[in-house]
Amino acid sequence: MAPDEALLGLSFSRFPADIVLLLVGRSHREMRAELGAKTGDTVSKLGLSNEGSYPDQIVVDKCWYPLDEARLQETLSLLHSRGLTIGKDVDLGKLIWLRQARNLPFQVIEDIESAAVVRAVHSTYQVSGFVGQLYPYQEDGLAFLQLVASQSLGCILADEMGLGKTVQLIALMQSEANSKRGPSLIVAPATLLENWRRELQQFSPGLSVNVHRGPTRYGSAEKLAAFNVVITSFDTAVRDELLLAATAWNVLAIDEAQNIRNPEAHRTLSIKRLQRRVSIAVTGTPVENRLADLWSISDFALPGLLGSLSDFRAEFDDTSTDAYRLSAIVNPILLRRRVAEVAADLPERIDIPQCIAMTQALAAAYEKVRRQVKEEYGRSAALASLQRLRMFCTHPMLLEHWGADPALLMPKYQRLLEILEEVFSRGEKALVFCGYRRMVDILCSDLPQRFPKTFTTFIDGRTTIAERQAKVDQFSGALGPAVLILNPKAAGTGLNITAANHVIHYNPEWNPAVVDQASARAYRRRQTRRVTVHYLYFADTVEDVMIQRLTSKRGLAGAAVVGHGGEATQADILRALDISPISNASVLE
Repeated sequence: MAPDEALLGLSFSRFPADIVLLLVGRSHREMRAELGAKTGDTVSKLGLSNEGSYPDQIVVDKCWYPLDEARLQETLSLLHSRGLTIGKDVDLGKLIWLRQARNLPFQVIEDIESAAVVRAVHSTYQVSGFVGQLYPYQEDGLAFLQLVASQSLGCILADEMGLGKTVQLIALMQSEANSKRGPSLIVAPATLLENWRRELQQFSPGLSVNVHRGPTRYGSAEKLAAFNVVITSFDTAVRDELLLAATAWNVLAIDEAQNIRNPEAHRTLSIKRLQRRVSIAVTGTPVENRLADLWSISDFALPGLLGSLSDFRAEFDDTSTDAYRLSAIVNPILLRRRVAEVAADLPERIDIPQCIAMTQALAAAYEKVRRQVKEEYGRSAALASLQRLRMFCTHPMLLEHWGADPALLMPKYQRLLEILEEVFSRGEKALVFCGYRRMVDILCSDLPQRFPKTFTTFIDGRTTIAERQAKVDQFSGALGPAVLILNPKAAGTGLNITAANHVIHYNPEWNPAVVDQASARAYRRRQTRRVTVHYLYFADTVEDVMIQRLTSKRGLAGAAVVGHGGEATQADILRALDISPISNASVLE
Protein backbone atom coordinates (compact mmCIF):
# COMPACT_ATOMS: atom_id res chain seq x y z
CA MET A 1 0.00 0.00 0.00
CA ALA A 2 1.33 3.40 -0.91
CA PRO A 3 2.13 5.79 1.94
CA ASP A 4 -0.52 8.27 0.86
CA GLU A 5 -3.12 5.48 0.91
CA ALA A 6 -1.97 4.29 4.36
CA LEU A 7 -2.43 7.78 5.74
CA LEU A 8 -6.01 8.11 4.48
CA GLY A 9 -8.39 8.69 7.37
CA LEU A 10 -5.51 9.16 9.83
CA SER A 11 -5.64 12.17 12.12
CA PHE A 12 -2.67 13.74 13.85
CA SER A 13 -2.29 14.92 17.42
CA ARG A 14 -0.09 17.88 18.28
CA PHE A 15 0.22 16.61 21.86
CA PRO A 16 2.36 13.58 22.77
CA ALA A 17 0.88 10.49 24.38
CA ASP A 18 1.58 10.12 28.11
CA ILE A 19 4.26 7.65 29.14
CA VAL A 20 2.92 5.09 31.63
CA LEU A 21 4.35 2.16 33.55
CA LEU A 22 2.03 -0.85 33.41
CA LEU A 23 2.10 -3.34 36.28
CA VAL A 24 0.40 -6.47 35.00
CA GLY A 25 -0.30 -9.60 37.02
CA ARG A 26 -2.72 -11.81 38.91
CA SER A 27 -2.24 -9.94 42.18
CA HIS A 28 -0.15 -7.12 43.60
CA ARG A 29 2.32 -9.76 44.77
CA GLU A 30 2.93 -11.10 41.24
CA MET A 31 3.37 -8.20 38.84
CA ARG A 32 5.42 -7.61 35.70
CA ALA A 33 6.59 -4.17 34.52
CA GLU A 34 5.68 -3.05 30.99
CA LEU A 35 6.10 0.32 29.31
CA GLY A 36 3.04 1.91 27.72
CA ALA A 37 1.47 5.06 26.34
CA LYS A 38 -1.87 6.55 27.38
CA THR A 39 -4.14 8.46 25.03
CA GLY A 40 -7.41 9.53 26.61
CA ASP A 41 -8.77 6.42 28.29
CA THR A 42 -6.77 4.04 26.10
CA VAL A 43 -3.53 2.48 27.27
CA SER A 44 -1.28 0.78 24.72
CA LYS A 45 1.81 -1.30 25.37
CA LEU A 46 5.04 -0.05 23.83
CA GLY A 47 7.15 -2.76 22.23
CA LEU A 48 10.81 -2.72 21.33
CA SER A 49 11.84 -2.41 17.69
CA ASN A 50 14.17 -4.88 16.00
CA GLU A 51 17.03 -2.57 16.94
CA GLY A 52 16.07 -2.83 20.61
CA SER A 53 14.78 0.74 21.01
CA TYR A 54 11.36 2.14 21.81
CA PRO A 55 9.35 4.00 19.12
CA ASP A 56 9.05 7.77 19.01
CA GLN A 57 5.42 7.65 17.83
CA ILE A 58 2.27 5.56 18.21
CA VAL A 59 -1.03 5.21 16.34
CA VAL A 60 -4.15 4.63 18.43
CA ASP A 61 -7.67 4.45 16.96
CA LYS A 62 -6.50 5.97 13.64
CA CYS A 63 -4.81 8.87 15.41
CA TRP A 64 -1.05 9.47 15.27
CA TYR A 65 0.62 10.60 18.52
CA PRO A 66 4.25 11.60 19.03
CA LEU A 67 6.14 10.33 22.07
CA ASP A 68 8.27 12.66 24.16
CA GLU A 69 11.70 11.12 23.74
CA ALA A 70 13.20 13.12 26.60
CA ARG A 71 10.40 11.98 28.95
CA LEU A 72 10.83 8.40 27.72
CA GLN A 73 14.56 8.42 28.41
CA GLU A 74 14.00 10.05 31.82
CA THR A 75 11.55 7.25 32.64
CA LEU A 76 13.92 4.48 31.58
CA SER A 77 16.82 6.07 33.45
CA LEU A 78 14.82 6.39 36.68
CA LEU A 79 13.53 2.82 36.48
CA HIS A 80 17.07 1.56 35.87
CA SER A 81 18.35 3.47 38.91
CA ARG A 82 15.74 1.72 41.06
CA GLY A 83 16.56 -1.73 39.67
CA LEU A 84 13.30 -1.99 37.71
CA THR A 85 13.56 -3.79 34.37
CA ILE A 86 10.83 -3.66 31.73
CA GLY A 87 9.44 -7.14 31.10
CA LYS A 88 10.62 -8.45 34.48
CA ASP A 89 8.82 -9.09 37.78
CA VAL A 90 8.43 -6.24 40.26
CA ASP A 91 9.29 -7.27 43.81
CA LEU A 92 7.48 -5.96 46.87
CA GLY A 93 10.08 -3.36 47.74
CA LYS A 94 9.93 -1.77 44.28
CA LEU A 95 6.13 -1.89 44.23
CA ILE A 96 6.05 -0.08 47.56
CA TRP A 97 8.41 2.58 46.19
CA LEU A 98 6.24 3.09 43.11
CA ARG A 99 3.14 3.55 45.24
CA GLN A 100 4.84 6.00 47.57
CA ALA A 101 6.87 8.01 45.06
CA ARG A 102 5.71 11.49 44.12
CA ASN A 103 6.36 13.60 40.99
CA LEU A 104 7.27 10.63 38.82
CA PRO A 105 7.78 11.44 35.10
CA PHE A 106 5.24 8.72 34.29
CA GLN A 107 1.90 7.44 35.52
CA VAL A 108 1.72 4.01 37.20
CA ILE A 109 -1.25 1.86 36.14
CA GLU A 110 -1.88 -1.47 37.84
CA ASP A 111 -3.72 -4.11 35.82
CA ILE A 112 -4.83 -6.89 38.17
CA GLU A 113 -6.19 -9.77 36.13
CA SER A 114 -8.23 -11.27 38.98
CA ALA A 115 -9.40 -9.85 42.28
CA ALA A 116 -9.89 -13.34 43.68
CA VAL A 117 -7.53 -14.83 46.24
CA VAL A 118 -4.84 -16.50 44.15
CA ARG A 119 -1.50 -18.08 44.82
CA ALA A 120 0.92 -15.21 44.52
CA VAL A 121 4.04 -17.31 44.85
CA HIS A 122 4.05 -21.09 44.97
CA SER A 123 6.03 -22.92 47.59
CA THR A 124 8.19 -25.28 45.58
CA TYR A 125 9.13 -27.69 48.34
CA GLN A 126 7.87 -29.30 51.50
CA VAL A 127 9.45 -27.61 54.50
CA SER A 128 11.76 -30.24 55.98
CA GLY A 129 11.22 -30.63 59.69
CA PHE A 130 7.70 -29.17 59.66
CA VAL A 131 5.29 -31.99 60.51
CA GLY A 132 1.96 -30.22 60.06
CA GLN A 133 -0.37 -30.28 57.07
CA LEU A 134 -1.10 -26.83 55.65
CA TYR A 135 -4.31 -25.92 53.87
CA PRO A 136 -3.80 -24.44 50.38
CA TYR A 137 -4.35 -20.87 51.58
CA GLN A 138 -1.82 -21.50 54.38
CA GLU A 139 0.69 -22.68 51.78
CA ASP A 140 0.06 -19.39 49.98
CA GLY A 141 0.63 -17.57 53.26
CA LEU A 142 3.89 -19.41 53.84
CA ALA A 143 5.01 -18.63 50.28
CA PHE A 144 4.28 -14.94 50.87
CA LEU A 145 6.20 -14.96 54.17
CA GLN A 146 9.11 -16.67 52.43
CA LEU A 147 9.00 -14.02 49.71
CA VAL A 148 9.10 -11.22 52.28
CA ALA A 149 11.94 -12.94 54.16
CA SER A 150 13.93 -13.48 50.95
CA GLN A 151 13.82 -9.72 50.30
CA SER A 152 14.64 -8.82 53.95
CA LEU A 153 11.41 -6.84 54.19
CA GLY A 154 8.52 -6.95 56.64
CA CYS A 155 4.80 -7.64 56.48
CA ILE A 156 1.54 -7.81 58.39
CA LEU A 157 -0.08 -11.25 58.63
CA ALA A 158 -3.67 -10.26 59.34
CA ASP A 159 -5.77 -13.34 58.57
CA GLU A 160 -9.05 -13.57 60.43
CA MET A 161 -9.19 -15.52 63.67
CA GLY A 162 -9.24 -19.28 63.16
CA LEU A 163 -7.25 -19.34 59.91
CA GLY A 164 -4.00 -20.52 61.50
CA LYS A 165 -1.65 -17.54 61.59
CA THR A 166 0.50 -19.33 64.18
CA VAL A 167 1.10 -22.44 62.08
CA GLN A 168 2.05 -20.37 59.02
CA LEU A 169 4.63 -18.48 61.07
CA ILE A 170 6.03 -21.70 62.56
CA ALA A 171 6.48 -23.10 59.04
CA LEU A 172 8.45 -19.95 58.15
CA MET A 173 10.63 -20.32 61.27
CA GLN A 174 11.40 -23.89 60.22
CA SER A 175 12.17 -22.77 56.67
CA GLU A 176 14.52 -20.06 57.94
CA ALA A 177 16.28 -22.52 60.27
CA ASN A 178 16.71 -24.93 57.36
CA SER A 179 18.46 -22.12 55.48
CA LYS A 180 20.82 -21.64 58.45
CA ARG A 181 19.37 -18.24 59.27
CA GLY A 182 18.61 -17.36 62.83
CA PRO A 183 17.92 -16.86 65.61
CA SER A 184 14.33 -15.60 65.51
CA LEU A 185 12.34 -13.88 68.26
CA ILE A 186 8.60 -14.08 68.93
CA VAL A 187 7.05 -11.45 71.21
CA ALA A 188 3.54 -12.37 72.35
CA PRO A 189 1.10 -11.65 75.17
CA ALA A 190 2.18 -13.44 78.34
CA THR A 191 -1.00 -15.50 78.21
CA LEU A 192 0.13 -17.16 74.97
CA LEU A 193 3.77 -18.05 75.71
CA GLU A 194 3.03 -21.61 76.74
CA ASN A 195 0.73 -22.09 73.78
CA TRP A 196 3.49 -20.93 71.44
CA ARG A 197 5.97 -23.33 73.05
CA ARG A 198 3.62 -26.27 72.62
CA GLU A 199 2.70 -25.35 69.06
CA LEU A 200 6.38 -25.11 68.08
CA GLN A 201 7.03 -28.46 69.75
CA GLN A 202 4.10 -30.04 67.91
CA PHE A 203 4.74 -28.68 64.41
CA SER A 204 8.55 -28.23 64.39
CA PRO A 205 9.93 -30.56 67.08
CA GLY A 206 13.45 -30.24 65.69
CA LEU A 207 13.74 -26.51 66.41
CA SER A 208 15.57 -25.46 69.56
CA VAL A 209 13.21 -23.18 71.49
CA ASN A 210 13.72 -21.04 74.57
CA VAL A 211 10.94 -19.32 76.51
CA HIS A 212 12.59 -16.19 77.89
CA ARG A 213 10.65 -15.44 81.06
CA GLY A 214 10.86 -15.46 84.82
CA PRO A 215 13.84 -15.42 87.18
CA THR A 216 15.61 -18.27 85.37
CA ARG A 217 15.84 -16.48 82.00
CA TYR A 218 19.25 -16.12 80.41
CA GLY A 219 21.19 -12.90 80.94
CA SER A 220 23.52 -13.53 78.01
CA ALA A 221 22.85 -12.55 74.40
CA GLU A 222 25.21 -15.32 73.26
CA LYS A 223 23.12 -17.97 74.98
CA LEU A 224 19.90 -16.64 73.46
CA ALA A 225 21.47 -16.53 70.01
CA ALA A 226 22.16 -20.27 70.22
CA PHE A 227 18.44 -21.10 69.89
CA ASN A 228 16.47 -21.27 66.65
CA VAL A 229 13.52 -19.49 68.26
CA VAL A 230 13.20 -17.41 71.43
CA ILE A 231 9.72 -16.59 72.80
CA THR A 232 9.08 -13.78 75.24
CA SER A 233 6.32 -11.48 76.45
CA PHE A 234 5.82 -7.79 75.74
CA ASP A 235 6.65 -6.81 79.31
CA THR A 236 9.83 -8.91 79.36
CA ALA A 237 10.88 -7.54 75.97
CA VAL A 238 10.64 -4.02 77.39
CA ARG A 239 12.40 -4.96 80.62
CA ASP A 240 15.20 -6.78 78.79
CA GLU A 241 15.46 -4.41 75.84
CA LEU A 242 19.22 -3.94 76.18
CA LEU A 243 19.79 -7.70 76.31
CA LEU A 244 17.48 -8.47 73.37
CA ALA A 245 18.84 -5.53 71.37
CA ALA A 246 22.32 -7.06 71.59
CA THR A 247 21.23 -9.84 69.22
CA ALA A 248 20.69 -9.30 65.50
CA TRP A 249 17.48 -11.28 65.12
CA ASN A 250 16.71 -12.90 61.80
CA VAL A 251 12.90 -12.75 62.09
CA LEU A 252 11.18 -10.66 64.75
CA ALA A 253 7.51 -11.63 64.94
CA ILE A 254 4.99 -9.76 67.07
CA ASP A 255 1.91 -11.81 67.92
CA GLU A 256 -1.29 -9.89 68.69
CA ALA A 257 0.47 -6.87 67.18
CA GLN A 258 -2.40 -4.60 68.12
CA ASN A 259 -0.46 -4.38 71.40
CA ILE A 260 1.88 -1.93 69.63
CA ARG A 261 -0.88 0.10 67.98
CA ASN A 262 -0.16 3.11 70.21
CA PRO A 263 2.79 4.67 68.35
CA GLU A 264 3.96 6.72 71.31
CA ALA A 265 3.76 4.02 74.01
CA HIS A 266 6.99 2.95 75.71
CA ARG A 267 6.25 -0.69 74.80
CA THR A 268 5.89 0.16 71.11
CA LEU A 269 9.05 2.24 70.94
CA SER A 270 11.08 -0.34 72.86
CA ILE A 271 10.13 -3.23 70.57
CA LYS A 272 10.70 -1.20 67.41
CA ARG A 273 14.27 -0.55 68.52
CA LEU A 274 15.18 -4.26 68.44
CA GLN A 275 17.51 -5.30 65.60
CA ARG A 276 16.01 -7.61 63.00
CA ARG A 277 16.35 -8.57 59.34
CA VAL A 278 12.66 -9.35 58.83
CA SER A 279 9.70 -7.90 60.75
CA ILE A 280 6.36 -9.73 60.89
CA ALA A 281 3.34 -8.29 62.68
CA VAL A 282 0.64 -10.88 63.40
CA THR A 283 -2.83 -9.58 64.19
CA GLY A 284 -6.43 -10.29 63.34
CA THR A 285 -7.35 -6.63 63.94
CA PRO A 286 -4.83 -4.36 62.15
CA VAL A 287 -7.11 -1.35 62.65
CA GLU A 288 -9.15 -1.14 65.85
CA ASN A 289 -9.97 2.50 66.46
CA ARG A 290 -7.91 4.85 64.29
CA LEU A 291 -5.87 4.74 61.11
CA ALA A 292 -2.87 5.62 63.28
CA ASP A 293 -3.15 2.05 64.62
CA LEU A 294 -2.18 0.81 61.17
CA TRP A 295 0.59 3.43 60.94
CA SER A 296 2.18 2.09 64.10
CA ILE A 297 1.97 -1.57 63.06
CA SER A 298 3.21 -0.75 59.55
CA ASP A 299 6.05 1.29 61.02
CA PHE A 300 7.20 -1.87 62.80
CA ALA A 301 6.76 -4.11 59.75
CA LEU A 302 8.46 -1.72 57.32
CA PRO A 303 9.79 1.47 58.96
CA GLY A 304 9.26 4.55 56.81
CA LEU A 305 6.52 2.99 54.68
CA LEU A 306 3.97 5.62 55.72
CA GLY A 307 6.39 8.42 56.52
CA SER A 308 6.65 10.10 59.90
CA LEU A 309 3.75 10.02 62.35
CA SER A 310 3.27 13.80 62.10
CA ASP A 311 3.17 13.67 58.28
CA PHE A 312 0.78 10.73 58.42
CA ARG A 313 -1.60 12.53 60.76
CA ALA A 314 -1.50 15.60 58.54
CA GLU A 315 -2.39 13.58 55.44
CA PHE A 316 -4.82 10.91 56.68
CA ASP A 317 -8.02 11.39 58.66
CA ASP A 318 -10.16 8.62 60.12
CA THR A 319 -12.47 8.51 57.10
CA SER A 320 -13.41 5.75 54.70
CA THR A 321 -11.88 7.73 51.82
CA ASP A 322 -8.51 7.99 53.53
CA ALA A 323 -8.70 4.37 54.64
CA TYR A 324 -9.10 3.39 50.98
CA ARG A 325 -6.12 5.54 49.99
CA LEU A 326 -4.07 4.05 52.79
CA SER A 327 -4.94 0.48 51.82
CA ALA A 328 -3.38 0.96 48.37
CA ILE A 329 -0.04 1.78 50.00
CA VAL A 330 -0.14 -0.94 52.66
CA ASN A 331 -1.57 -3.75 50.48
CA PRO A 332 1.80 -5.05 49.22
CA ILE A 333 2.86 -5.96 52.77
CA LEU A 334 -0.58 -6.86 54.19
CA LEU A 335 -1.84 -10.42 53.89
CA ARG A 336 -5.43 -10.66 55.09
CA ARG A 337 -7.70 -13.56 54.20
CA ARG A 338 -11.22 -13.82 55.54
CA VAL A 339 -12.95 -17.06 56.44
CA ALA A 340 -15.50 -16.53 53.67
CA GLU A 341 -12.74 -16.08 51.07
CA VAL A 342 -11.00 -19.38 51.78
CA ALA A 343 -14.13 -21.33 52.67
CA ALA A 344 -13.42 -24.09 50.16
CA ASP A 345 -10.18 -24.94 51.98
CA LEU A 346 -11.68 -25.08 55.47
CA PRO A 347 -13.59 -27.65 57.48
CA GLU A 348 -17.04 -26.57 58.60
CA ARG A 349 -15.79 -26.43 62.16
CA ILE A 350 -12.41 -25.12 63.35
CA ASP A 351 -11.27 -26.31 66.80
CA ILE A 352 -8.62 -24.21 68.57
CA PRO A 353 -7.21 -25.42 71.91
CA GLN A 354 -5.49 -22.52 73.69
CA CYS A 355 -3.07 -23.48 76.42
CA ILE A 356 -2.44 -20.62 78.86
CA ALA A 357 0.31 -20.29 81.46
CA MET A 358 -0.40 -19.04 84.95
CA THR A 359 1.30 -16.04 86.50
CA GLN A 360 3.66 -16.75 89.39
CA ALA A 361 1.13 -15.42 91.89
CA LEU A 362 -1.65 -17.51 90.40
CA ALA A 363 0.51 -20.63 90.24
CA ALA A 364 1.53 -20.23 93.88
CA ALA A 365 -2.11 -19.88 94.92
CA TYR A 366 -3.07 -22.92 92.82
CA GLU A 367 -0.23 -24.93 94.37
CA LYS A 368 -1.52 -24.10 97.84
CA VAL A 369 -5.00 -25.40 96.97
CA ARG A 370 -3.53 -28.49 95.27
CA ARG A 371 -1.49 -29.43 98.35
CA GLN A 372 -4.50 -28.96 100.61
CA VAL A 373 -6.64 -31.22 98.41
CA LYS A 374 -3.93 -33.85 98.15
CA GLU A 375 -3.34 -33.90 101.90
CA GLU A 376 -7.08 -34.14 102.54
CA TYR A 377 -7.84 -36.95 100.08
CA GLY A 378 -4.52 -38.65 99.39
CA ARG A 379 -4.44 -41.63 97.00
CA SER A 380 -8.13 -42.35 97.60
CA ALA A 381 -9.20 -39.11 95.94
CA ALA A 382 -12.40 -39.21 93.88
CA LEU A 383 -13.61 -36.97 91.08
CA ALA A 384 -15.44 -34.67 93.50
CA SER A 385 -12.17 -33.92 95.28
CA LEU A 386 -10.96 -32.06 92.18
CA GLN A 387 -13.79 -29.53 92.27
CA ARG A 388 -11.79 -26.92 94.18
CA LEU A 389 -8.96 -27.12 91.67
CA ARG A 390 -11.39 -26.81 88.77
CA MET A 391 -13.11 -23.84 90.41
CA PHE A 392 -9.77 -22.15 91.02
CA CYS A 393 -8.82 -22.56 87.35
CA THR A 394 -12.19 -21.12 86.35
CA HIS A 395 -11.44 -18.11 88.53
CA PRO A 396 -9.88 -17.71 91.99
CA MET A 397 -12.86 -15.47 92.83
CA LEU A 398 -14.88 -18.68 93.15
CA LEU A 399 -12.81 -19.69 96.18
CA GLU A 400 -11.31 -16.53 97.62
CA HIS A 401 -11.16 -12.76 97.37
CA TRP A 402 -9.22 -11.72 94.26
CA GLY A 403 -10.00 -8.03 93.82
CA ALA A 404 -12.73 -6.15 91.98
CA ASP A 405 -11.37 -6.66 88.47
CA PRO A 406 -11.75 -10.28 87.28
CA ALA A 407 -9.05 -9.72 84.62
CA LEU A 408 -6.47 -8.76 87.24
CA LEU A 409 -3.62 -11.34 87.28
CA MET A 410 -5.94 -13.82 85.55
CA PRO A 411 -4.46 -14.75 82.14
CA LYS A 412 -7.31 -17.03 81.07
CA TYR A 413 -9.87 -14.32 81.62
CA GLN A 414 -7.63 -11.87 79.78
CA ARG A 415 -7.45 -14.27 76.82
CA LEU A 416 -11.23 -14.60 76.81
CA LEU A 417 -11.51 -10.82 76.55
CA GLU A 418 -9.01 -10.76 73.66
CA ILE A 419 -11.00 -13.35 71.73
CA LEU A 420 -14.30 -11.60 72.37
CA GLU A 421 -12.84 -8.26 71.32
CA GLU A 422 -11.89 -9.70 67.93
CA VAL A 423 -15.26 -11.43 67.54
CA PHE A 424 -17.15 -8.26 68.41
CA SER A 425 -14.97 -6.09 66.14
CA ARG A 426 -16.40 -8.12 63.25
CA GLY A 427 -19.97 -7.65 64.47
CA GLU A 428 -20.35 -11.37 65.21
CA LYS A 429 -21.84 -13.40 68.04
CA ALA A 430 -20.33 -15.86 70.51
CA LEU A 431 -21.45 -18.54 72.94
CA VAL A 432 -19.40 -18.84 76.13
CA PHE A 433 -19.80 -22.10 78.06
CA CYS A 434 -18.99 -22.10 81.75
CA GLY A 435 -19.99 -24.73 84.31
CA TYR A 436 -20.07 -22.58 87.46
CA ARG A 437 -22.94 -20.27 88.41
CA ARG A 438 -20.67 -17.78 90.18
CA MET A 439 -18.55 -17.44 87.04
CA VAL A 440 -21.66 -16.85 84.96
CA ASP A 441 -22.51 -13.99 87.33
CA ILE A 442 -18.99 -12.54 87.02
CA LEU A 443 -19.21 -12.60 83.22
CA CYS A 444 -22.69 -11.10 83.16
CA SER A 445 -21.55 -8.29 85.43
CA ASP A 446 -18.19 -7.55 83.81
CA LEU A 447 -18.69 -7.99 80.06
CA PRO A 448 -21.40 -5.30 79.63
CA GLN A 449 -19.03 -2.80 81.25
CA ARG A 450 -16.17 -3.69 78.88
CA PHE A 451 -18.36 -4.02 75.79
CA PRO A 452 -21.30 -1.65 76.38
CA LYS A 453 -22.52 -1.88 72.78
CA THR A 454 -22.72 -5.67 72.90
CA PHE A 455 -25.88 -7.59 73.81
CA THR A 456 -25.17 -9.90 76.79
CA THR A 457 -27.38 -12.51 78.43
CA PHE A 458 -27.15 -15.97 80.03
CA ILE A 459 -28.87 -19.33 80.38
CA ASP A 460 -28.15 -21.66 83.28
CA GLY A 461 -30.08 -23.67 85.89
CA ARG A 462 -31.78 -20.51 87.14
CA THR A 463 -33.40 -19.88 83.75
CA THR A 464 -36.85 -21.41 83.42
CA ILE A 465 -37.76 -23.52 80.39
CA ALA A 466 -40.15 -20.79 79.21
CA GLU A 467 -37.41 -18.14 79.44
CA ARG A 468 -34.76 -20.09 77.52
CA GLN A 469 -36.15 -19.79 74.02
CA ALA A 470 -37.03 -16.15 74.63
CA LYS A 471 -33.39 -15.43 75.53
CA VAL A 472 -32.14 -17.32 72.47
CA ASP A 473 -34.52 -15.27 70.32
CA GLN A 474 -33.27 -12.02 71.89
CA PHE A 475 -29.67 -13.06 71.32
CA SER A 476 -30.30 -14.15 67.75
CA GLY A 477 -32.26 -11.03 66.92
CA ALA A 478 -29.80 -8.59 68.44
CA LEU A 479 -28.29 -6.26 65.87
CA GLY A 480 -24.51 -6.38 65.90
CA PRO A 481 -22.26 -8.25 68.33
CA ALA A 482 -23.69 -10.36 71.14
CA VAL A 483 -22.59 -12.94 73.70
CA LEU A 484 -24.68 -15.66 75.30
CA ILE A 485 -23.22 -17.29 78.43
CA LEU A 486 -24.42 -20.84 79.05
CA ASN A 487 -23.98 -23.68 81.49
CA PRO A 488 -23.01 -26.69 79.30
CA LYS A 489 -25.15 -29.11 81.31
CA ALA A 490 -28.19 -26.90 81.80
CA ALA A 491 -28.19 -25.35 78.30
CA GLY A 492 -26.03 -27.72 76.28
CA THR A 493 -28.87 -29.57 74.61
CA GLY A 494 -32.14 -28.78 72.88
CA LEU A 495 -31.29 -25.24 71.78
CA ASN A 496 -30.64 -24.05 68.23
CA ILE A 497 -28.35 -21.00 68.39
CA THR A 498 -26.96 -20.74 64.88
CA ALA A 499 -26.81 -16.93 65.11
CA ALA A 500 -23.44 -17.52 66.80
CA ASN A 501 -20.46 -18.73 64.82
CA HIS A 502 -17.99 -18.68 67.72
CA VAL A 503 -18.03 -21.06 70.67
CA ILE A 504 -15.74 -20.61 73.67
CA HIS A 505 -15.39 -23.32 76.31
CA TYR A 506 -14.11 -21.25 79.21
CA ASN A 507 -13.46 -24.26 81.43
CA PRO A 508 -13.15 -27.92 80.36
CA GLU A 509 -15.60 -30.73 81.17
CA TRP A 510 -14.66 -34.35 81.86
CA ASN A 511 -17.34 -35.74 79.57
CA PRO A 512 -16.57 -35.37 75.83
CA ALA A 513 -20.25 -35.80 75.00
CA VAL A 514 -21.16 -32.75 77.13
CA VAL A 515 -18.54 -30.65 75.34
CA ASP A 516 -19.60 -31.76 71.86
CA GLN A 517 -23.30 -31.33 72.58
CA ALA A 518 -22.60 -27.82 73.84
CA SER A 519 -20.63 -26.93 70.70
CA ALA A 520 -23.48 -28.34 68.62
CA ARG A 521 -25.74 -25.48 69.76
CA ALA A 522 -24.04 -23.39 67.06
CA TYR A 523 -22.52 -26.13 64.87
CA ARG A 524 -25.68 -27.72 63.52
CA ARG A 525 -28.16 -27.68 60.65
CA ARG A 526 -29.12 -24.24 59.39
CA GLN A 527 -25.68 -22.91 60.30
CA THR A 528 -24.52 -21.15 57.14
CA ARG A 529 -21.07 -20.08 58.40
CA ARG A 530 -18.04 -21.92 59.66
CA VAL A 531 -17.95 -22.30 63.43
CA THR A 532 -14.79 -21.62 65.43
CA VAL A 533 -14.58 -23.48 68.76
CA HIS A 534 -12.05 -22.32 71.37
CA TYR A 535 -10.96 -24.39 74.37
CA LEU A 536 -9.27 -22.32 77.08
CA TYR A 537 -7.27 -24.15 79.74
CA PHE A 538 -4.35 -23.62 82.10
CA ALA A 539 -1.09 -25.47 81.48
CA ASP A 540 0.06 -28.12 83.99
CA THR A 541 -3.17 -28.06 86.00
CA VAL A 542 -6.23 -30.23 86.35
CA GLU A 543 -7.55 -28.52 83.20
CA ASP A 544 -4.53 -29.72 81.22
CA VAL A 545 -5.30 -33.30 82.25
CA MET A 546 -8.94 -32.83 81.23
CA ILE A 547 -8.02 -31.50 77.78
CA GLN A 548 -5.51 -34.30 77.20
CA ARG A 549 -8.18 -36.82 78.17
CA LEU A 550 -10.70 -35.14 75.86
CA THR A 551 -8.17 -35.31 73.01
CA SER A 552 -7.42 -38.98 73.61
CA LYS A 553 -11.13 -39.84 73.70
CA ARG A 554 -11.64 -38.04 70.40
CA GLY A 555 -8.83 -40.15 68.99
CA LEU A 556 -11.05 -43.20 69.43
CA ALA A 557 -13.84 -44.05 67.04
CA GLY A 558 -16.57 -41.43 67.23
CA ALA A 559 -19.18 -43.99 68.18
CA ALA A 560 -17.17 -44.97 71.22
CA VAL A 561 -17.22 -41.41 72.52
CA VAL A 562 -20.87 -40.55 72.07
CA GLY A 563 -22.79 -41.32 75.20
CA HIS A 564 -19.67 -41.96 77.28
CA GLY A 565 -20.38 -41.48 80.95
CA GLY A 566 -17.51 -39.05 81.31
CA GLU A 567 -16.19 -40.55 84.52
CA ALA A 568 -12.47 -39.98 84.86
CA THR A 569 -10.31 -42.96 85.74
CA GLN A 570 -8.42 -43.14 89.01
CA ALA A 571 -5.23 -42.57 87.02
CA ASP A 572 -6.72 -39.32 85.61
CA ILE A 573 -7.65 -38.16 89.10
CA LEU A 574 -4.26 -38.91 90.61
CA ARG A 575 -2.44 -37.27 87.72
CA ALA A 576 -4.62 -34.17 88.13
CA LEU A 577 -3.63 -34.05 91.80
CA ASP A 578 0.07 -34.49 91.06
CA ILE A 579 0.56 -32.11 88.15
CA SER A 580 1.71 -28.62 89.10
CA PRO A 581 2.47 -25.39 87.22
CA ILE A 582 5.26 -24.74 89.73
CA SER A 583 7.21 -27.97 89.22
CA ASN A 584 6.89 -27.73 85.43
CA ALA A 585 8.15 -24.13 85.32
CA SER A 586 5.38 -23.03 82.96
CA VAL A 587 4.48 -19.94 84.95
CA LEU A 588 4.77 -16.34 83.84
CA GLU A 589 6.50 -13.49 85.57
